[in-house]
Amino acid sequence: MTDILGSLGSFGGGVAGYIVPFLFVLTVVVFFHELGHFLVARWCGIKVLVFSLGFGPEIVGFNDRHGTRWKISAIPLGGYVKFFGDENAASVPDHAAASTMTEAERNVSFIHKSVAKRAAVVAAGPIANFILAIVIFAAIFMIVGKPSMQARVDAVIEGGAAEKAGFQPGDLVLSIDGARIDTFSDMQRIVSMSADQKLAVEVKRGEQLLTLQAIPQLKKDKMGNQLGVLGISRSVAAGDATTEKLGPLAALGAGAKQTWIIVDTTFSYIGGIFTGRNSPDQLGGPIRIAQVSGEVAVGGFGPLINLTAVLSVSIGLLNLFPIPLLDGGHLLFYAIEALRGRPLSERAQEYGFRVGLAIVLMLMIFATFNDILHLATS
Repeated sequence: MTDILGSLGSFGGGVAGYIVPFLFVLTVVVFFHELGHFLVARWCGIKVLVFSLGFGPEIVGFNDRHGTRWKISAIPLGGYVKFFGDENAASVPDHAAASTMTEAERNVSFIHKSVAKRAAVVAAGPIANFILAIVIFAAIFMIVGKPSMQARVDAVIEGGAAEKAGFQPGDLVLSIDGARIDTFSDMQRIVSMSADQKLAVEVKRGEQLLTLQAIPQLKKDKMGNQLGVLGISRSVAAGDATTEKLGPLAALGAGAKQTWIIVDTTFSYIGGIFTGRNSPDQLGGPIRIAQVSGEVAVGGFGPLINLTAVLSVSIGLLNLFPIPLLDGGHLLFYAIEALRGRPLSERAQEYGFRVGLAIVLMLMIFATFNDILHLATS
């Protein structure tokens, strides 16, 4: 598999090398997302009409013994599970059909289930994405090992925040504002989000423990994002870089932590967009994912499966945004229904779905524009 993915990078001018890894990554992520919806729906006694990977005309498919149509469709940019009582693939309720259902049909209809069961089915998709990411990260940490680079200073840049704070080569960073620092990445993550803020940095210098007061400087990276920097380089000494294979429980814990780091970083990035510290041109769509997948695949199957975990977290998180048509929008409607004691009117839901569709389309257009601009300037 590694050799195949690696060799595809130079085939056909790189086109096949992008498409094949892209389809692999997206298919795995979408399959597990929809599988989460599917399994919980079955558990709640809801009839599932269709399980589709992709949209549009069916390419191939079959019916299982429960009457669900499993199929692969022509447009491989997502997927859906359609329940009995849905009007379309976006799980918009078919109120006209619901009003004429028999008692037996109501018992297996999604729209007639309790708010708790409907919410559980909807939330299961994003949750499945997070579980997939945790399992993938855990497997990597068990099989390959968890790389770690100690937060030891190799050099201090002249005139930087670290020099002003009194950092010296050889200092080992132990904590920042009381938060434990185990790796150089831990330090980078905190510092990058703390520009112009005073940080209490505990370091070990020889046998001494010192607390230095540092104020990271605000600078732009190559992507145009503004972030905090101390002005130090990490040590590349052999003793400071380790790779440890973890046991199952430790690996799951590390996988969960890695998943949370991605979630936290995503929220920090989005918050930075609204405050003007980050550039929105880093929001990418299918074209960017395909490009990154192709580039990562050249490095082998390991980096590609790691990208799958990262994308799984991103897809799960995106789907939880409270935008109608997305899972988060459905959960918002169910929360309102639980508080009111009755669902929103059909007209209110229809307007909500229209607004949600407009938002999703605008995001897709904006992301695609960024992708094209990125390709033109790369």
